[in-house]
Amino acid sequence: MKALASLKPGNPAYVAAMNKLNFRKLMPLLILAYIISFLDRTNIGMAKDRMEIDLGISAAAYGLGAGLFFLAYAALEIPSNLIMHKVGARFWITRIMITWGVLSACMAFVVNDISFYVMRILLGAAEAGLFPGVMLYLTYWFGRDVRAKANGYFLIGACIAVVAGAPLGGLLLEMDGIGGWHGWQWMFMIEGIPAVLLAFVVWKHLPNRPTDAKWLTAEQASELESRLAAEQAESLGASGTHSFFQIFKDRTVMLAIFINLAHQVSLYSVTYFLPSVIAKSNDMAPWLVGSLAAVPWLFGALGALFITPRANTPKKSKNFVIIGLIAMSAGTTIGVLGGSVLSLVGFALAGLFWFVVQPIMFSVPGTRLDGVTLASGLALMNTIGITGGFFGPTIMGAVESSTGSGLGGLWFAIGLLLLAVVAACFLQLDPKQARAESEKKRLQDA
Repeated sequence: MKALASLKPGNPAYVAAMNKLNFRKLMPLLILAYIISFLDRTNIGMAKDRMEIDLGISAAAYGLGAGLFFLAYAALEIPSNLIMHKVGARFWITRIMITWGVLSACMAFVVNDISFYVMRILLGAAEAGLFPGVMLYLTYWFGRDVRAKANGYFLIGACIAVVAGAPLGGLLLEMDGIGGWHGWQWMFMIEGIPAVLLAFVVWKHLPNRPTDAKWLTAEQASELESRLAAEQAESLGASGTHSFFQIFKDRTVMLAIFINLAHQVSLYSVTYFLPSVIAKSNDMAPWLVGSLAAVPWLFGALGALFITPRANTPKKSKNFVIIGLIAMSAGTTIGVLGGSVLSLVGFALAGLFWFVVQPIMFSVPGTRLDGVTLASGLALMNTIGITGGFFGPTIMGAVESSTGSGLGGLWFAIGLLLLAVVAACFLQLDPKQARAESEKKRLQDA
């Protein structure tokens, strides 16, 4: 704070120091929350084969159950984000973490496909709003020049969750028989508890807005909020999108929503089925299967750390999205067609850009929307995108059940990614060009 106090408000050095301070104060807690969230969301991938044997759940039923989480999640995202906008991030994120932690632990008591479906729906409902809520929360603290970086850093939590969580899940699965429980029951129970514990840390330490932050003076908080409000007003004036229903007429936002959907279909198709494909192709211990399945996520963290921060101008952002989508489609194709080693290389290439494309897409609404409309727009983007977590695993499970091919369903994801490449070419990320586009449209309508 002393370094910040010595600088003149508004100049580049002051803004950079402000961003650095807020990154240091906010991001570790938010990343930790997402680590636990994503761990609880995706540990079902490690449990797939064991649950199929112990409970008699088919691959198709597993894919449907895995995907039902996302339908419940999607249905409640917009209401959740509107509530968070009203009551504040501190209370709402705390509530989300407690309910999802309890329900994630209760997955240990699933006994058949019906109870599996019910628990996945409840878990999706409990967690609904966390991701778009944080995306909205970050717009209260960071300008558009570093928002993709902030989004990318938050998404590193997902990478850490899989890189560390997959081997951990494998080790917990080896607790099979202890206390009369299956290994997957121990995994769900043990991995659900940290969410409840961390909720109390969030309640104590997460400020709703800069004016609530103990590390900022009243003048610093006021300057930050005024600067971001002016930036959003400029962007809003350029886009001309002032209400929820106008979002559907905003071409750039709708293109970003479609690109995010294609991204999510690809990501979750790989996430939920790669561990079982690795396990079937080689006789490995569960912890090793988990470690290999985490390789694409390790590369995802590298992309978020070293590529996403470079997307600090509209032109660079658009170029990185196009390159990233091409790399994802090429890598996924290699993953389907290659042998065991080459497939992992392909998925690693795709993973490198998972958290380059997504954080840039989630920075788009913040450059064109404001207030309640921004809260709704971010939730809408994730609502539609997260259904990819339903369609991807469901299609993967259906294809595996009908053809025996564990990765055949990925051709659907590859097709969507190629369409997303075309869509990305029409993104309008520069506010100046957006203003000219908006003015042209106004004159045409007059």
